[in-house]
Amino acid sequence: MGPHPHGWWIVLHLVLFVFWLGGDLGVFYSSRFVLDPASTPQARTTALRIMSGLDLGPKICLVLFLPSGVTLMALEPHGAELFGVRLFPLWSVVLVWVFALGWLALTVADHRTHGRFPVVRRADWAIRLGLVAVIACSAVYTLVASRPFGVETNPRWLGAKLLLYALTIAAGLGIRLKLRAFGPAFAALHTSGSTPEVERTLRGSVDGCLPYVWTIWAGVLGAAVLGVLKPGATL
Repeated sequence: MGPHPHGWWIVLHLVLFVFWLGGDLGVFYSSRFVLDPASTPQARTTALRIMSGLDLGPKICLVLFLPSGVTLMALEPHGAELFGVRLFPLWSVVLVWVFALGWLALTVADHRTHGRFPVVRRADWAIRLGLVAVIACSAVYTLVASRPFGVETNPRWLGAKLLLYALTIAAGLGIRLKLRAFGPAFAALHTSGSTPEVERTLRGSVDGCLPYVWTIWAGVLGAAVLGVLKPGATL
């Protein structure tokens, strides 16, 4: 008898955790070469291409984390109900996947075009802001309600996990804001060469992202721990 499909979805969820964190570590490591003033502009451009290529992996994982998580909640035998009806019937899971794949298309398009199409970037930004609000509200409700959505297994671990997911999405938006000055400064590196002002702007943009990066790493690790250990759950 083969493994239950639930198990394969858990594997996918864990794989997303691994590639999300691993890809982010690669982005961080390659960013050190982008900022190295001793390297030629051409070498720094190559490092930037590597960093950008690696950065697509975590972005994909962040998006797919949503539908894979909803699928797991739908398959959970202790799943949530609203007015006696399961909160995630099959059709709703399909809709979440369709939504997520559309969001993924926007994310990949924005990444590959480096924000040259404002309508794509604005749509992706709006989706992320909306998800942060919805997921954070759901997380807080799950944390404070005695029987959230009718669930009696004390799913506060899930509320905390959702809160961390919302936090990582918000941290990603913070990174985008901090990197706004990076593109013009890197272009100046090629036109006017390395100057103290250019180097200061480049380092300020990239290193200014570090608090958000650390937030994402802590959030991903924390969500993985909560998902595996489910502290406090009465299953």
